[in-house]
Amino acid sequence: MPINHHRAGRQPVQHAHGIGQPLRIGKQPQPRSAQRPLPPAGFHERCIVSVGLLRYRGSMSEIDGSAHAAILARIAAAAKQAGRDPAAVRLVAVSKQQLPERVAAVLAAGQRLFGENRVQEAIQRWTPLKDQHADLQLRLIGPLQSNKAKDAVAFFDAIDSVDRDKLARALADEIQRQAKTPALLIQINTGEEPQKAGVLPAEADAFIKACRTDYGLDIKGLMAIPPQDEEPAMHFALLAKIAARNGLSELSMGMSGDFETAIRFGATMVRVGSAVFGDRAPPPNL
Repeated sequence: MPINHHRAGRQPVQHAHGIGQPLRIGKQPQPRSAQRPLPPAGFHERCIVSVGLLRYRGSMSEIDGSAHAAILARIAAAAKQAGRDPAAVRLVAVSKQQLPERVAAVLAAGQRLFGENRVQEAIQRWTPLKDQHADLQLRLIGPLQSNKAKDAVAFFDAIDSVDRDKLARALADEIQRQAKTPALLIQINTGEEPQKAGVLPAEADAFIKACRTDYGLDIKGLMAIPPQDEEPAMHFALLAKIAARNGLSELSMGMSGDFETAIRFGATMVRVGSAVFGDRAPPPNL
């Protein structure tokens, strides 16, 4: 006998939304097809980058040459205050990681001496501009690997970061092979910081002599980057002292925050980036 699911005297409950289904209180979930579609892969990352770039661009001051002119004026004033000829101090505009339009604006303002940290970045940036500016001078101010010596000698007018025997030997070989003689500076690690490149001050005299006698390099001067958390004046004084006792005339020292102090201690080149160009472009993986 078939079972009667409808007991006598009782009727199945009929809900407004269907027979035999329990009543659910509150907001009901929508079918998948009615829900908002998921964003495509990478959408959130692109949004983060876009917002970061907008914030960065919104904070950029217009580059019209006024910042460049202001730095030149400060260099001249610092030189005069130190009793020096302003023409004896050159501005090295540090263009690493700068936007092309900013570099173009500083070029238009008349700047011709630039510093770069990486060989390949410099080649990509400056190769198309060299033909347009015959008086352009490029200095490599960042650490140089020995296997990049060939490209560095071929491309740069000066290499300011000579700091070890292996590199000195590689540069000597390339200079002879290419018959090209970029100006050379030795980098001194005045703060003896383990994370920084550069010859230790106690070893500077011996290394300068080795570069001259063993490798036949024409060393023009010294370069240094003082520790961020120390008074730069004593580091500038130390570099000037090492240069003087070794008969070197070029001193590349002083950056955006301390170049006026460096001029007081004899800097012949000051390396200024953000004060000329503005903040560097943010990395692509914001």
